[in-house]
Amino acid sequence: MDADAVLLVDKPAGRTSHDIVAEVRRGLPRAAGAPRPKVGHAGTLDPFATGLLLVLVGRATRVQRFLMALPKTYVARARFGAVSSTGDPEGEIVETGRPPPEPLVLPTGVLRQRPPAYSAVKVAGERAYALARRGEAVELPEREIVVHRFERLGPDEFAIECSSGTYVRSLIADLGDAYCTALRRTAIGPFDVRDAGARLPLADALGAVMPVRRLGGEDAGRAAHGLAVAGRADGPLLLADDDGPIAVAEPRDAGMLKPIVGFRA
Repeated sequence: MDADAVLLVDKPAGRTSHDIVAEVRRGLPRAAGAPRPKVGHAGTLDPFATGLLLVLVGRATRVQRFLMALPKTYVARARFGAVSSTGDPEGEIVETGRPPPEPLVLPTGVLRQRPPAYSAVKVAGERAYALARRGEAVELPEREIVVHRFERLGPDEFAIECSSGTYVRSLIADLGDAYCTALRRTAIGPFDVRDAGARLPLADALGAVMPVRRLGGEDAGRAAHGLAVAGRADGPLLLADDDGPIAVAEPRDAGMLKPIVGFRA
């Protein structure tokens, strides 16, 4: 079994992303006296949410930022005529009896969004939700997001495709007096929740999200030592040889590719 892999997990409701990572870590085999491989994930799901979680094992944890940057697809269910302090079922619910006016305005394109106070964004080294739960005032700066698709599937159900860092429960709350009662992540970039249970070797996972450049001979050795090799690209790409992944590289001036994340050490 490939020790460096991306696991596609269908997270159930009521469990945190950290719970899933810890469960995977406990289940990994290890040699006597050796530590278990590193385990992480590429994008938190709230406890009430379900759906696709990418769990990173071994050297796959080194490419977390590339996988976290992928766009996400969700199906959200809303309740109208009520608001939640957290934007979801876990908050304090207040009945208002004022549903948003029809037809609903479902914004798409480049938007400005302020992360909710009950979020995992760090403020002075502490999670915003921890501050909010202590009753401290939390106002996070706005950020730019992109909503590619915001489609109404039924009276209270929506399909949303958006950039990384988008808070879907905030999109629902911004419709008016509404909050998100259920949220399911169905895809992350090219990875689909219907393939949950799959274990993708690192080379296959990276090959699905970025170009691959095959190297040989001296160039492979240079890249393995973190040295630039000749080549052009429009963005990050995977350098590999017959033995597997060597590094993720980025283009530099003068037609060079500089390894920025290595896999041979």
